[in-house]
Amino acid sequence: MSSLETTDHIPLSLEQQQLVNSDQAWYFGIIPKAATKSSIEFYIDPDKLRSDLPDELEVLFGKTVMLEKSDPTLIKKTLAKYYRKNEGTSTNRKNINVKSDEFLHSLVSEARELGSSDIHIEIYDDKCRIRFRIDGMLIERHALSKSEYPTAVNKIKISANCEISEKRLPQDGRIQLFWNGNKIDIRVSILPTLHGEKIVLRLLSNDAANIDIRKLGFSDLQLEHYLEGVKKPHGIVLISGPTGSGKTTTLYATLKLLNKTTNNILTIEDPVEYTLEGINQVQLKEDIGLSFAAALRTFLRQDPDVIMLGEIRDGETAQMAIRASLTGHLVLSTIHTNSAWGTIARLADMGVPPFLIASTLNLSVAQRLVRLLCTICKEAKPFESLYLPNTYIAPKKLDTLYHATGCEHCHYTGYKGRKALYEVIPVDMHLAESIKNNTFTISGYLKSRNISSLSDNAFELLSSGVTSAEEVYTLLVNEY
Repeated sequence: MSSLETTDHIPLSLEQQQLVNSDQAWYFGIIPKAATKSSIEFYIDPDKLRSDLPDELEVLFGKTVMLEKSDPTLIKKTLAKYYRKNEGTSTNRKNINVKSDEFLHSLVSEARELGSSDIHIEIYDDKCRIRFRIDGMLIERHALSKSEYPTAVNKIKISANCEISEKRLPQDGRIQLFWNGNKIDIRVSILPTLHGEKIVLRLLSNDAANIDIRKLGFSDLQLEHYLEGVKKPHGIVLISGPTGSGKTTTLYATLKLLNKTTNNILTIEDPVEYTLEGINQVQLKEDIGLSFAAALRTFLRQDPDVIMLGEIRDGETAQMAIRASLTGHLVLSTIHTNSAWGTIARLADMGVPPFLIASTLNLSVAQRLVRLLCTICKEAKPFESLYLPNTYIAPKKLDTLYHATGCEHCHYTGYKGRKALYEVIPVDMHLAESIKNNTFTISGYLKSRNISSLSDNAFELLSSGVTSAEEVYTLLVNEY
């Protein structure tokens, strides 16, 4: 065991991991070491070892079994890393049988139990793998043989109503499954690669009924400004941020707030990620001409009170959204910019006149998702300047910073859960004048109104020990 003494877990390949399932690994306290057609070797927790165990395992696996004692702590750390468990007693790693009719359902249910947002099914020259995105990071979960891979692809294509024989062009599809009594919408993207077709399954949280805007991560002042902006009868509210930063969740929490019998609410989305009773939702279909701009033209003839555009992608959509807000409608949308104030420059780049932006923009919001350090194992270390960007001037001195370590509670990732960070800028008369005059130096005014930037909020999380410097490094900039 000398080769393992310097590690905090026993490294396992995907093939080794799949020699046992989670229930077997935890129950018997075993970690796969090696296997042939006729035999299998395990590391074992000495506390679990008993005289009749080898015979029991030989019956279970149908092979000659050899057991090698290992450090109990090392065994437990390896189990926690590779055979993740729920907070309760049930285990998550499943035996994925591609030939089974339950292949897709088993894969999706495992992803759901782990809180995964995406499933990546990939083929390379010498291996095939399945990865799950959990808390924003991809982790390997399963390995497939090259002979199994075409079967897996075809099963998904059939379920998504995609063309099985088409292997040269990208394809998109949708699948609906039921899990624990709830309907799951799955967006399917198929991409031809050098060695075969890669598939990404996006698991969409279908029901927005439980989203609460007060639990998303707004500070009290930010929530006050946000609610004031969205409760106005007309104008535009824009939320900026990269893909996967939680913009759609914020929009739907807002729609839930505005969803009253007295309001006519219309949405155009790509894809429709949530369903909410009382809201008229339209799925974007650009291949037949149903674009954001085309849908918006029709929306204006549907007597709307509130319009939600999934994204403002081009100048035509931007100008129509601004004009819709100018004619007495509340428009909600997302846009890709780095900061809330950067949204104004982006709209101007799209050809929207500054005076129109100034007179219609109620609120500009920027949003990010940040992983939180595991409260059980996070470790404090003395502060060093190299932990922060060398161009960043911290608002206060730091003596210590907390770092990710890893434990059984967080499955040795060092992180547990995520939190949304917001930058909320309500556009008042002063800022409207700044927009009209193309004046972008507003940091002094924002500070006078106690409006904090993404960077301010990221530093606050860092200094309070809630997250790590690595997680917020790119957010730490001196803005405006």
